[in-house]
Amino acid sequence: MAASENDLSVPTVQLLAPDGSYAPNAAAEQFVPYVERLTEDDLRRFYRDMATVRRFDREAANLQRQGQLALWVPSHGQEAAQVGSGRAARPQDHIFPSYREHVVGMIRGLDVVDILRVLKGVTMGGWVPEENGNFRLYSFVLASQTLHATGYAMGLQFDGATATGDPERDEAVVVYYGDGASSQGDANEALVFAASYQTPQVFFLQNNGWAISVPVERQSRTPLVWRGAGFGIRADRIDGNDVLASYAVTAHHLDEARAGHGPAFIEAMTYRVGAHTTADDPTKYRLDTDLEDWVRRDPIARLRTYLEGRGIEGSFFDEVDEEAADFAADVRRRALEIVGPDPDVIFDNVYAEAHPALAEERAWFEAYEASFEEAE
Repeated sequence: MAASENDLSVPTVQLLAPDGSYAPNAAAEQFVPYVERLTEDDLRRFYRDMATVRRFDREAANLQRQGQLALWVPSHGQEAAQVGSGRAARPQDHIFPSYREHVVGMIRGLDVVDILRVLKGVTMGGWVPEENGNFRLYSFVLASQTLHATGYAMGLQFDGATATGDPERDEAVVVYYGDGASSQGDANEALVFAASYQTPQVFFLQNNGWAISVPVERQSRTPLVWRGAGFGIRADRIDGNDVLASYAVTAHHLDEARAGHGPAFIEAMTYRVGAHTTADDPTKYRLDTDLEDWVRRDPIARLRTYLEGRGIEGSFFDEVDEEAADFAADVRRRALEIVGPDPDVIFDNVYAEAHPALAEERAWFEAYEASFEEAE
């Protein structure tokens, strides 16, 4: 049994079968209308998003191995879960990522080189969310973003920015986190407040099988989708490698949230094909057989087979491959041009006013830096 499938008795929404055929199962029935409204351009966009971010992911990992980044967080294998949910959000919605949602940032208009600046350690934050499709900053403290998102969703209620009846104005929140983060207290506290205040938000849990080296069945003796239901929140489990399921279920629950029907919980069953980060070696704790099984369910190959069955010409896929390669090459070029900030920025943004302890630390740092010049 694959690590992220600790309970197969739970209904799992699936519209695209692993062989790429369109075959909605019983659990998907209510979500089919959301797929039917997708155009061919939408489907092509899904594929382009997924193929592009995988190429970017590979380039970023190479940059880390070559000493250009301190760390990289791969998203290989989770493209469908992220693209489907990311495309389901409307421009006015607010996205609270963890630290692996690179393609969601791309969808919201973020320059992914800003992500590389964060992983290179040369920025205090990374980007301004309001200038990047309300895509909030990455959170490296597990599950802290679930509380931030819930608090923000409560703020939308207080400000009258949701459930007005105007679908073009009503706002909602999506928060991403993983199976490992679901074990944190913050995630559970966020679910308490979301249920209590009926916040306009969707909890999108990507169950990729592992909290670094701890398998999901050791983290939870029951399916994680029951966490949402346990707090009185509408919950669905989806095939996380099915981009159509991810899109349809997220779009449905966001519509419900904006209309004032409270929060929802989605567990996307997927797999972390790569390492947790480039500081991790998954061969120490993972079985090759599980990995091979999930590689056969590759979300990009699944969508490509479906599109080919709809008559999408081969030239489209060649064009996407070329665009993705160009995108990655441009990212590499600009990543190599990144320079660190003036060291003074470390001290300038701690306190609003001068502070004697900080002044002492600054003096020590300046003396330390000067010592290298003296040594030369």
